[in-house]
Amino acid sequence: MALTDKIKEKISIEVIKTLVTRFENFPENASNNRNAPFHEAFLNAFSDKLEGKVSDTPFFISLSSWLQGLNTTLGQTFFENVAHHLSQGEKREYTSKRLGNILITQSQRDNIAQIIADLSTSTKTPNLEYENKKIFSNIDAPLINANDFSTDVFIEDSNTITAIELKSVKPNSGEMKGEKLKILEGKAALFREFPKKRIEFYIGFPFDPTINPETESKTSHNKTRFLGSIINMNKYFALNETLIADELWDLLSQQNNTMDQILGIINSISTTEFLSKFQYLNNNKNRNDQEYLDILNEWNLFSEVELVKNNDIIRKKINEDRFLTRVYNKHAFDAKGNYNHDRYLQLKKLI
Repeated sequence: MALTDKIKEKISIEVIKTLVTRFENFPENASNNRNAPFHEAFLNAFSDKLEGKVSDTPFFISLSSWLQGLNTTLGQTFFENVAHHLSQGEKREYTSKRLGNILITQSQRDNIAQIIADLSTSTKTPNLEYENKKIFSNIDAPLINANDFSTDVFIEDSNTITAIELKSVKPNSGEMKGEKLKILEGKAALFREFPKKRIEFYIGFPFDPTINPETESKTSHNKTRFLGSIINMNKYFALNETLIADELWDLLSQQNNTMDQILGIINSISTTEFLSKFQYLNNNKNRNDQEYLDILNEWNLFSEVELVKNNDIIRKKINEDRFLTRVYNKHAFDAKGNYNHDRYLQLKKLI
């Protein structure tokens, strides 16, 4: 089942924003990084491996920094926003400053401490059913303040709360114990906050870097192999509380082949002609051209397609209205690649 046009458009706009931002920072040369003596000194040890592959060491250093920025953008913005669009979820913070005291029972805190201790010493292996039973019990014991926590994706259904912590596919060493503690305490707090709903709290990874794209699908995953590549992951997390690659994206959308569709959207927009096409769309003189409409369709910008197809009606109803004329003459995107939804909503009323 295909994603709806509305969801495709929202994901496409996230792709556009990401590309515009990264184009602004792309190192055309190493002029902004002429002197990196420590990096260059260390790279001397790898000169034989870089020979024939890297001809400009300062540019290579600049490009590495740019790639790290792309990783940060994807991890902190793109994946999270796409997850929200797919699931109709949101980022949710449970902090005393925002919501007042977040409470759990002393028994829940004690049980969480015991679970972590048992996992740390390998006295027990991760067992979601056992851990939930320990956390979701003794709720009539004395109440204490829970630790603040947040969840990257929070979804509330009629009978279920689903929370997902999105992580880098290469988390820092030693990070898993802290993540497990956060999730256990988060589940305990959510259980008290929503006592009549089932609580599910996952740790999610956007793709599986251990996949060999030459022999395996890019969207697939090998959970045992991937989790085994992360230090202490298997020590603290059970397989059924982790979501990886297509498993994660399909749960968010409640459809199959979601990751493949996301990659298809990215590939349709992320071409060497991207910047020229973006600039073309942001030139209002091109609105009546067929090429303008072709790009809009190619990039899943269905809201703007609607405006273009009804352009004559819109212009007629605007007439000499000064306010609406100004709205009409705004660009579809700002300099950062954000689509002007307010402009769309104002003009849509005229159709």
